[in-house]
Amino acid sequence: MYNVLGIIAEYNPLHNGHVFHIEQSQNISDADFTICIMSGNFVQRGNTSLINKWTKTEMAILNGIDLVIELPTVYATSSAEIFAEGAIRILNALSIVDTISFGVETDDIGILNKIATVLYEEPKEYITLLNYELSKGSSFPKARENAILMYLKDIAKYSGVLSSPNNVLAIEYLKALRKTRSYIKPILIKREKVNYNDTNVMDQFASSTAIRNFVKNNKFNEISKVMPESAYNLLIEDYKRGNYVQDIVKFEKEILYELRKLPISELATYPDVSEGLEYSLKKAANSCNNLYDLINLVKSKRYTLTRIQRILIHILLNIKQKDISIARRTLPYARILGFNDRGKSLISEICRKNPKLSVITSVKRFMDLSNNRTLKNMLQKDILATNIYTLGFEYNSLANLDYTHKLITL
Repeated sequence: MYNVLGIIAEYNPLHNGHVFHIEQSQNISDADFTICIMSGNFVQRGNTSLINKWTKTEMAILNGIDLVIELPTVYATSSAEIFAEGAIRILNALSIVDTISFGVETDDIGILNKIATVLYEEPKEYITLLNYELSKGSSFPKARENAILMYLKDIAKYSGVLSSPNNVLAIEYLKALRKTRSYIKPILIKREKVNYNDTNVMDQFASSTAIRNFVKNNKFNEISKVMPESAYNLLIEDYKRGNYVQDIVKFEKEILYELRKLPISELATYPDVSEGLEYSLKKAANSCNNLYDLINLVKSKRYTLTRIQRILIHILLNIKQKDISIARRTLPYARILGFNDRGKSLISEICRKNPKLSVITSVKRFMDLSNNRTLKNMLQKDILATNIYTLGFEYNSLANLDYTHKLITL
């Protein structure tokens, strides 16, 4: 018998805090193998990945991950609930994963489980409180946090838990484990030194947010202190080649073009576009010449920056509500991005344990031979995401890398 650890990550980019999490998770779980379900070229906060998914894969494998599987774009760019649910369903489908580890700000699993239970069961009193908070014009995350605090009647114990990004994802992972009746055991690793949105360096630790800001401001001496040498070298190589995308602003003209082109009725078919938001988006697009002004016109107490950016990413990638609804009802594929020798041995075991799972090592072969239109449509979104993403590169903007880029093997 062997133990397999699952980790869900974005590694945008991978830093010393991620390595700490990997090592701690492996020690606690006594893992023999570690599998990572990783976001691709666009990420959950409604933005681009700084570096492409193959560079992130290489960083991961050089720093403790044995097998990297891409989280399909329709999940990776969605709300925390759908992001977590999609990743958990893939880990379940692999049929070999024993534990899942995630980073948290609150390492009391009892507190996180209590909130996850409420969100999963949705008791009538909680729904009434949630609707009341939403009626006040609050954003959904804030309304949900307030409703949870009132429902659980212990503000001192639960206050602040749902305002921490890693806690929110952890709760969604726990909820998804319960929803899918998963056998995978969760373990928590508390974040050390710095939090998700911190922009400072503490000892040898900095958040991914801080590192992206350092890249933007050419502070590479700071970056070298907080990333493993192997990951730092890969980041520098991509930076020198111009193979990086700082943020969604790289695609502001493409997004404005789509918003101006699409009729209002079609804008309403994208995820999270509700309550007349399509009219606000159309009006802003018709009067703005840049993304910053557009977002500021649309942003409000009701609609958070992250929600608006996710909507813009979905419009850019043509991911509609129906695409996400179908994906949530479908057994997803396992698209392999890379592995080491140990990880390679897991692939045949995964195929043996779950013959119904589509394990993709060649996009061309799958697109040519598969009869599953739903999975092919999902994979087509990944292909489109890469084709658009490379348009943001400084120099070489090649298309169809999902067909031509080799698996990362180390």
